[in-house]
Amino acid sequence: MIQIEHLHKTYRSGFLMKPKLALKDVSLHVEPGQIYGFIGPNGAGKSTTIKVLTGLLNFDSGKVLVNGISPRDVKSRRFIGYSPEQPYFYDYLTGRELLQFYGKLVGLEGNLLNERITWALQLLHADKDWIDRRLRSYSKGMMQRVGIAQAILGKPKLLILDEPMSGLDPMGRRDVREAILELNRDGVTIFYSSHLLSDVESISHRVAMIVDGRIVREGTVDDITDSCGIEYHVRTRVAILAKDLPEGVVHAGHPQEVICADDAARDRLLRYCLDNGIAVEKMDHKRPSLEDILTEEIARADA
Repeated sequence: MIQIEHLHKTYRSGFLMKPKLALKDVSLHVEPGQIYGFIGPNGAGKSTTIKVLTGLLNFDSGKVLVNGISPRDVKSRRFIGYSPEQPYFYDYLTGRELLQFYGKLVGLEGNLLNERITWALQLLHADKDWIDRRLRSYSKGMMQRVGIAQAILGKPKLLILDEPMSGLDPMGRRDVREAILELNRDGVTIFYSSHLLSDVESISHRVAMIVDGRIVREGTVDDITDSCGIEYHVRTRVAILAKDLPEGVVHAGHPQEVICADDAARDRLLRYCLDNGIAVEKMDHKRPSLEDILTEEIARADA
């Protein structure tokens, strides 16, 4: 559905129009039917990549295809629904009037248009009384729901969302997560950026992590977190002296609690406990979160 290979994008800014390389050899593939999370710090290149995919920005070099078509070709837009991070709409319209306007842009009319608007609003739990108020009175969360609703009116094959959960309260985030999952069950491929990494972990089939314009990690959430090592936190019934701890095992701030650096260290500890009649009361399988890994990658890039 999305194919990006060796993508480079340069901006020119300042009085002297000095070039700045915003995207550096970016490559990623999104298969049809996937929910694909795109994460990274501010200024890393997430929105730039999304604008390249939607044809809003040109690029210097590389290969970019959306459903087999270059985003430089307007035909690629037929398959895409898009909601930007900070949508700007005509604020004198009501939410419903806005959806009617965008629905007509994608060729909807009459009863079909009204049915599609009702479907989109119900999916996003936006079928409230505020939908008939002027947009200028909307909160950020209301605007986000309307922005996503307009993006799905045409029932696109590919939905691209830039920070779709920004400005939403916990209930709003849940509603948007459920809407994304429902759309995906209906066959929609979804590519989205987000700073809310717990949400990314919970719903994404694959994730790409971009830092300073480069993809630093890509894969399933399990692939990424497992590659950074998995610890085991173990509590024993009696304390183990530091001098008796097997290799790769250290105390965790309490004499009866230890941390095993990896699978091998865990096995050595369990063998020691078995040989010495020490009961294991609890063992937790710990692995780093996406937030932990992203923080490390940012620190490495700044070093």
